[in-house]
Amino acid sequence: MADNARAKRLADLIREVVAQKLQRGIKDPRLGSQVTITDTRVTGDLREATVFYTVYGDDEERAAAAAGLESAKGVLRSAVGAAAGVKFTPTLTFVADALPDTAKTIEDLLDKARASDAKVREVSAGAQFAGDADPYRKPESDDESDTAPKTDGDAAE
Repeated sequence: MADNARAKRLADLIREVVAQKLQRGIKDPRLGSQVTITDTRVTGDLREATVFYTVYGDDEERAAAAAGLESAKGVLRSAVGAAAGVKFTPTLTFVADALPDTAKTIEDLLDKARASDAKVREVSAGAQFAGDADPYRKPESDDESDTAPKTDGDAAE
């Protein structure tokens, strides 16, 4: 079992090699410049690598990019093997990254919360307190002697 630092270095190398090969070495029109490699993870035994990618475009372009990556898997694995210099080149699995969709969902929720906050702020702009402005009870008499704490000497009187 390899250590985590070695797996991390290999994952970083795989991400760079695959990105460069997609940009310069693969002539598949389905891949073009719209595919972005976002992350790579390697198993502890360095046998399998999962490459996360995003595609700029609609569902058709995403499906075409997935097919293009599957067809270029052998070429990309060869390039990784040449660059890595490890005994066994990891098998590559391409997974569409859900990060952009998740980020869009979070942004939509934040926009909804901002709109709700603005609505509450607008409603409460002219509102006043239900009771007095100072909600704390005060003694009814203004006499200082009534509000002064009693001591043991006062109790004897």
